[in-house]
Amino acid sequence: MVFKRGGCVYIMTNKYNSVLYVGVSSELPGRVWDHKNKTHPKSFTAKYNCDKLVYYIFYPHIEEAIAAEKALKGSSRKHKQQLVNDMNPEWKDLYDLLLE
Repeated sequence: MVFKRGGCVYIMTNKYNSVLYVGVSSELPGRVWDHKNKTHPKSFTAKYNCDKLVYYIFYPHIEEAIAAEKALKGSSRKHKQQLVNDMNPEWKDLYDLLLE
C-alpha cells in the first residue's frame, strides 16, 4: 500500500520531562489533542501523563516518517534529548504552534 500524504515524527513528555514517548502521525494536531485529552486512557501516554509536545519533524511521505520513527525509537534517550534541545531548548509545549 502506498500512502499519498506526509507525516510527522514527534516526541511527547510529561511535566517533569522524565518520560519520553516517540510517535508518528499523518495528522499531528489531532493526535496530540488525543494525547492531551487521554482519548485512549490505557495508552502509554495516558498512563505516564505525557501531554506535552516538545519535538516534531515533518516528512513529505508517510513511509519516511514511519522509518524515522522506528529509528528514533531504537536510539538512545540521550539522542532523543539532544533532538529536543536542538529544536526546543526550553522544552516548551509546542502544541499551540501547530494550531497557528
